Amino acid sequence: MTQARGLPQCLERLIGPEKAAAITTRRLMLRRPRMADAADFFAFARDDEVARYVMWDTHTHIRDSRRALRGILARTRAQGAETFAICPRDTGRLIGTIGPVWLDWDNRACEVGFSLARPYWGQGLLTEALGAFLGYAFQGLGLNRVEGQYDLRNPASGRVMEKAGMAREGELRQRLHYKGQYADVGLYAITHDAWRHQGSKP
Repeated sequence: MTQARGLPQCLERLIGPEKAAAITTRRLMLRRPRMADAADFFAFARDDEVARYVMWDTHTHIRDSRRALRGILARTRAQGAETFAICPRDTGRLIGTIGPVWLDWDNRACEVGFSLARPYWGQGLLTEALGAFLGYAFQGLGLNRVEGQYDLRNPASGRVMEKAGMAREGELRQRLHYKGQYADVGLYAITHDAWRHQGSKP
């Protein structure tokens, strides 16, 4: 894959179609999504509150979830970087997703996006998942910068990034147009040097 040329050798292992990367944290396992996850994906993606501040629309049928999973897997193959299923370690069932919204290999940068089923909100799980993703991005992919945007009407998303060690870089007025309206967004980011200085580990 020409996009991956010059990247760490571990990338070949991470994007291999037979064996995907898996990361474990204290409470979570981050793994490659599977088509068998469609029912679990639909169970939370059908929730209007979960879909309120993300770029995708509320899923109205399990077909939507299957289509989204196929898109995630295709993007993984095209980008050479994982979008992970967020799963509790004790069940292994998909309760959310986290991965690159876009990835710029030339500048070794990406934007991270994430979502989580509503019953798991407020437990620090997304901060835990984001910390693991940052380790993957900097150590596994050799990236230099990870950034994230969030709708200012959803400050909880900004707090997730702040707690994971990302620094607020400002606000962008009417930066996004989705769900029929323009949205002001906040921007957080972290560089490899800053992450290493914090002593963060995946």
